[in-house]
Amino acid sequence: MILDLEKTKIGIIGLGYVGLPLAVEFGKKYEVIGLDINDGRIKELQSGYDGTLEVSKEELAEAEFLNYTTSISDLSECNVFIVTVPTPINQHKQPDLTPLIKASEAIAKVLKADDIVIYESTVYPGATEEDCVPILEQQSGLTFNKDFYAGYSPERINPGDKEHRVTNILKVTAGSTPEVADFVDSLYKSIIIAGTHKANSIRVAEAAKVIENTQRDVNIALINELALLFNRMGIDTEEVLQAAGTKWNFLPFRPGLVGGHCIGVDPYYLTHKAQSIGYTPQIILSGRRINDGMGKYVVSQVVKLMLKKRIHVQQAKILMMGLTFKEDCPDLRNTRVIDMIQEFEDYGASVDVYDPWVDKQEANREYGVSPIESPQAGQYDAIVVAVAHEQFKKMGVEQIRALAKDNAVIFDIKYILPADAVDGRL
Repeated sequence: MILDLEKTKIGIIGLGYVGLPLAVEFGKKYEVIGLDINDGRIKELQSGYDGTLEVSKEELAEAEFLNYTTSISDLSECNVFIVTVPTPINQHKQPDLTPLIKASEAIAKVLKADDIVIYESTVYPGATEEDCVPILEQQSGLTFNKDFYAGYSPERINPGDKEHRVTNILKVTAGSTPEVADFVDSLYKSIIIAGTHKANSIRVAEAAKVIENTQRDVNIALINELALLFNRMGIDTEEVLQAAGTKWNFLPFRPGLVGGHCIGVDPYYLTHKAQSIGYTPQIILSGRRINDGMGKYVVSQVVKLMLKKRIHVQQAKILMMGLTFKEDCPDLRNTRVIDMIQEFEDYGASVDVYDPWVDKQEANREYGVSPIESPQAGQYDAIVVAVAHEQFKKMGVEQIRALAKDNAVIFDIKYILPADAVDGRL
């Protein structure tokens, strides 16, 4: 079993928002081979460009020991494998472990005695040892904790955040034996400036990860529910939150759409596991229902405002400002803006989507949406500010209002415009 960091050669499977920043940091100190099944992704990285915008050209160049491939056979000499593939949910809101299973199957082809496989993907407690390890055993012919070992170190990447990067976010680590746990912790500690927290077991580390975002999800659900309540009472939610926020321990959450690869997904992994052992979570599922319904709620409010102004909803022209799941990044994963687009289209309205951050081909491939290059003045019956991109903030009230018809509805989900300048907001 390897315990010498100097002899470590790392294979990283999955070079997206999580895998690439990690590969770059490890690639400054260790031999690293990054694998991604997307040939286009590998070619862009080899050319020195990261389409996710998480890593700059200069940072890519600093990773002098990092190479890229689409072939698992190129990882045959690696002795540490780190899995950073997505763990999405399916249309029934059930965990989809397909990428994780395929990654495990691929690693099994090159797994050798004394190798360590570390998972970073978000899963429910037990998934690493109950779902992934058996695949590694069966397809490699090796025995777990005798011939090979496992670790878990959950990712904490925040897409678009240039302040909280992989090296300055404290890292949770775990291993399948005490000795492996020490090695995994030392490996990450060698690149993580913020330090590490060694969990007592892989299951503890898995549970810690999945509740991080579940906690945020429930907190946002509470604020969303308060927004629904205050709207009925004719009270401005933002003004209430500003007043309540004057207390030192009031948490600064805001209402809105809850999407992305973590907050809108992770709770379903925990509830799936809970239900599989005979427990039905109440608060978590209730929060999910509230947050998943916010897109339709916003559309219902916009439609009411349009009807009050005698604007025909059917064949109305709507401008959706923003498509990404959060501001100032191109990440489209699990964006809930799509819920509003589809709901407006169900009403018979025509929706233009404007987002200067998105890759238009990806938007079309993932959601069947073709974002416009730029909106034209005086064209829209309603405008929804869905994402707080810096470009939209700089436009301000006058430029955004200029895109609308004289009697149009302006609805601001993200509070980037003054309350008296819009017709509605959460």
